[in-house]
Amino acid sequence: MQKNKIIAGVLTLIIGIGVFLIGFIDNNYNYNVDEVYQIYLDGEKIGVIQDEDELYALINEEQKSIRDEYNVSQVYPPKGFSISKYVTYDSELSTAAEIYNLIKEEKDFTVKGYTITVMSEESEEEDAKVLFRINVLDKDIFEEAVNKVIKSFISEEQYDDYINNRQLEIDETGEKILNIYFQENISIKETYISTQEKIFDDVDELSKYLLFGEDNEEKKYKVKAGDTIESIAYDNELNVSEFLVANTEYKSENDLLAIGDEVIISLIDPMLTLVYDKYTVEDVTEKYNTITKYDYSKPTSYRLVQTKGVDGIRRVASTVQVINGDVSQGSVIDQANTYVIREKVDQVVVKGAKNTTIYVDDGTDWAWPTNRPCIITSRFGTRYLFDRTSHDGLDISGTGYGSPIYAIQEGVVMSARYGGWAGNSSGLNIIIEHPNGLWSLYAHLSAINVSVGDHVSRAQRIGSMGNSGLVTGTHLHIGIFTGKPYNGGRAINPELILNY
Repeated sequence: MQKNKIIAGVLTLIIGIGVFLIGFIDNNYNYNVDEVYQIYLDGEKIGVIQDEDELYALINEEQKSIRDEYNVSQVYPPKGFSISKYVTYDSELSTAAEIYNLIKEEKDFTVKGYTITVMSEESEEEDAKVLFRINVLDKDIFEEAVNKVIKSFISEEQYDDYINNRQLEIDETGEKILNIYFQENISIKETYISTQEKIFDDVDELSKYLLFGEDNEEKKYKVKAGDTIESIAYDNELNVSEFLVANTEYKSENDLLAIGDEVIISLIDPMLTLVYDKYTVEDVTEKYNTITKYDYSKPTSYRLVQTKGVDGIRRVASTVQVINGDVSQGSVIDQANTYVIREKVDQVVVKGAKNTTIYVDDGTDWAWPTNRPCIITSRFGTRYLFDRTSHDGLDISGTGYGSPIYAIQEGVVMSARYGGWAGNSSGLNIIIEHPNGLWSLYAHLSAINVSVGDHVSRAQRIGSMGNSGLVTGTHLHIGIFTGKPYNGGRAINPELILNY
């Protein structure tokens, strides 16, 4: 009896093992384990394929026109495309062609390249302002285009010497670039770029875009007899520096133009702000003053040069900042390396004044409005800074914040306030009417030492240099007008009257 029970138990165990093995074999026979790829487009599932390489190969084969247009070896899926590998026992597979057709109808394909993002200089903050983006196939295209832009503002020789650390030390006079940089922050990232986006693949095209802006239609002018660089620039609302930037084959406004040559007269509108600091040592002529004495025993026709005037020479060392070709209004005089080479000698003239009782100044001797040495940072005429506005005066800097400002000639103070006739962009300013019909304006002051109605004498201190109003640095803006400034008066070039 006991023996029968043991035999029955063994048989039951054998049968159980057999059933388990049959089930296991049956499961493996009906369900194979597969590695497949789930395809997503903008986060949505669009199908499952067996071979991802087959899909990539099909995209590249079918998009031959893109390969040819951009001269690339591989075309990639659209932005928003992603693929995920997983293992399954049962899956409904799509063909690579079916997935390709779905993608083709929904979005544009991409090529591998680089996106350059240009941000404002405050871009280290989280709310950084993106100014614009550029797509290129090769980052070398961007670097070469940027170099072309730089060489539009700086001579190729100067730039190469700076880059390769070959600048010579200044012996007596000369200049040296201290540093070059862009105001904006620039980042370069490798990415996949939609073929519907603008992609630059040509250095010249990109450099033109960076220099002339989005509306970069190139305008040209054919040189005629009598044309000069200055006259062409003036007639087309350019300043000379802009003309030279657009036409790099010319190095100076004095270069000769050949009749029939074509020059670019497009207005520059740089997408990037190139800044460089320049250290300059130059010999500056200081014009002598004329001192008039009167001999009441001689007739009014009598005139004698008692002491002949001699111009002085001062060697001036300074650092200036240049922004997209225009010198910033502020400059710094290197006093340690600035000195007098030759002292000026004032000219003394004796004039006859027999039978006269009142002397009327003939207006030929005008005082310089600042201390010396100083730097002229912006001259009369059109300039690129401040939206290419017409500059109706002379900018003088280098003597420092709070340094004296002098009346250029005797007269009556007609305005002394912030804004007023000259507008708020002029900051604190003084306007003086002179006896000969000319008016003078002194703008961007830090302090005013006179009041309306005051009679001031030639070379009298009337205020202090500052940076009030719309400025890029501490300086004096001196304007001279025939008539009331900004109220019917016409601005004239101060250099026609003042002796620098």
